[in-house]
Amino acid sequence: MPFILPDPQGHARDLAANWLKLGIFALLAAGIFSLLLVMSRTPAVQEVIPWLDFFHTALVVHVVLSVLVWFLAFAGVLWTANSTIVSPWWDNTILAVTAVGAGLMVVSPFTGDGHPLLNNYVPILQQPVFLWGLGLFGAGFVGLIIRTLMVAGWETPPQAGIYFSVVSAAVAVLALLMTGVNLPDQYSGEAFYELLFWGAGHTLQFTHTFLLMVAWLWLAQATGLTLAVAPRLAKGLLALMVLPVLLVPVIYLQYEVASAEHRAAFTDLMKYGGLTSLPLGVVVVWAVARGSCVAIPVLRPLRNALYASIALFAAGGVIGFLIHGVNVVIPAHYHGSIVGVTLAFMGLTYYLLPRLGFQSVTSKWAVWQPYIYGGGQLMHILGLAWSGGYGVQRKTAGAAQGLENLPQILGMGMMGLGGLIAIIGGGFLWWWC
Repeated sequence: MPFILPDPQGHARDLAANWLKLGIFALLAAGIFSLLLVMSRTPAVQEVIPWLDFFHTALVVHVVLSVLVWFLAFAGVLWTANSTIVSPWWDNTILAVTAVGAGLMVVSPFTGDGHPLLNNYVPILQQPVFLWGLGLFGAGFVGLIIRTLMVAGWETPPQAGIYFSVVSAAVAVLALLMTGVNLPDQYSGEAFYELLFWGAGHTLQFTHTFLLMVAWLWLAQATGLTLAVAPRLAKGLLALMVLPVLLVPVIYLQYEVASAEHRAAFTDLMKYGGLTSLPLGVVVVWAVARGSCVAIPVLRPLRNALYASIALFAAGGVIGFLIHGVNVVIPAHYHGSIVGVTLAFMGLTYYLLPRLGFQSVTSKWAVWQPYIYGGGQLMHILGLAWSGGYGVQRKTAGAAQGLENLPQILGMGMMGLGGLIAIIGGGFLWWWC
């Protein structure tokens, strides 16, 4: 089938399985930290324990695990499955370094004061264990990119999409290096890391978008949907999505990295460059709209994950147009987009489990897991969006939120309940794996 990657064999299969284990570990750990975050912002619960001192530290680790480690570990699954294994010892070393880095970041909040910095994309704990962990994870990721660029295939649509995701990740690394070399010396602390990760963070979003499109096409065909696009045209539409990535060097040549124009250019790049994924997205949505119910029980979790992914990703996009000022509408927007990608990866996980040496998920609860997780997250982001409309600020907890009227309290209560439901739904995936 043209939109499904062949099953990995031999060492590639074992390696992909280990990348998947790392990703699910990161997702579980992120869920534990998110439980602390939800409790610290939920009315009534927030009064029981003085959460604020730990809130920002937990927020940093949650974001890094859920947006960086989980996404890139799952990228490791697909990149490995789309590659020829040449040097198993090198592949195992890359995975080991990356896993040690992730583990250090998980335990870092419990090894000393975090001194958190809440900059965008890769927030930071200013303490050695976290910084060493981030450095090792980054080194492993760079090694994975270099290795995959040399041995990955790109003949079929999924192979092309996966290969393009590696290219965009490589450009993100180059953007990070360019920023680090050209960043003025006077910046430090949160301002330093905000600028350091700005260009690379925006560029890396295209990696996730490529893999999201690959996952949607894959899940659609695996569950029997008819995709009204020829494989050659699908490859062309994926190539179209590369064009915004090619503009990244232009931005660095045109603007100083610390300038407002540099920041605005990357914001516009993500805002308008993301529209290049719309044609393939429409193809999948059209297939879903014309599709019939799934007759085979084992495929129902995959189809439900596809439905939920499309709904959350669309909700995040719509909420993005409602952003005015610095409030919790902003996390409502990016949580919708992030969870949309996560749900697509969850659906692929159900597909890949028996093909990577794990048992197939047969529980009837697996059918509902995408809806439980996705529904909880939808409630979570709608509560945030509602509260943001009444002025609740982002990156605050406890009394600092200033919940003074009923709409604010109801909105954040809805956020808390939805977050709890989502955590339960996400926990099901770990239990079955």
